[in-house]
Amino acid sequence: MACRLSKEPDVSLRNLFTDHPTTVGETYWQHLAAAWGFSWRLMAASLACLIHALLPFLFVRTGSRAITELHDRMVVNRQRQAAHAAPPAAERRAA
Repeated sequence: MACRLSKEPDVSLRNLFTDHPTTVGETYWQHLAAAWGFSWRLMAASLACLIHALLPFLFVRTGSRAITELHDRMVVNRQRQAAHAAPPAAERRAA
């Protein structure tokens, strides 16, 4: 029988990798793919912004377009999915 000396909550290694993805409705692997996609898009937009800083006639809207697209993917799309998943207000009141 093991004796627990620590009064800290029991945090499993698995939970460290799955807690956050679960809060956004994804598995670990789905979250990994989405986050990698975001990071590549941000790196490309960052490079375009750097070039734009030096040569203002290039990549005039690339950075702002990337931010808008990523915002739509992350926030707006997630809100749409949550709205479709939740039952209509009338059904919630009837239950």
